[in-house]
Amino acid sequence: MKDSNEQRIQNQFGSFCVKVLKNEARYIQREYARRRDQEKSLDELTASELEQISSEDKYFNDEHVFEVQGLPVVVTGDLLAEALAHLPEGKRDVILLSYFLGMSDREISERMNVVRQTISKRRLVTLKELREYLMKEGFEWPDK
Repeated sequence: MKDSNEQRIQNQFGSFCVKVLKNEARYIQREYARRRDQEKSLDELTASELEQISSEDKYFNDEHVFEVQGLPVVVTGDLLAEALAHLPEGKRDVILLSYFLGMSDREISERMNVVRQTISKRRLVTLKELREYLMKEGFEWPDK
């Protein structure tokens, strides 16, 4: 009697498991059908629909790379990069090494094989030229 009772319980449990699995399979199929009805594949979108839901990263749009003495220097800002590009290479190198790479006049003079005082004078003259160029282009300096 014990064996038949155990057999009956196992059969009931087996039947219960089959019902649960069938119900879960139906639920999943309904969920997939619902998603198919509500969602649209990206392949099915028109160009204007894609444009509406897209976004564009603009993180590096205004970055410009100058090479100075074999070193890459990144300058952010189109106007500043344009102003630097208009400078002769020697003057541009002094500004980039000094302000963008943080080198002292002594380090720059050693690197460029020029007298330190020449570097100092060149930097001051170049800063004045940059300021004039930027003002001519309509750049407004922030209030102090």
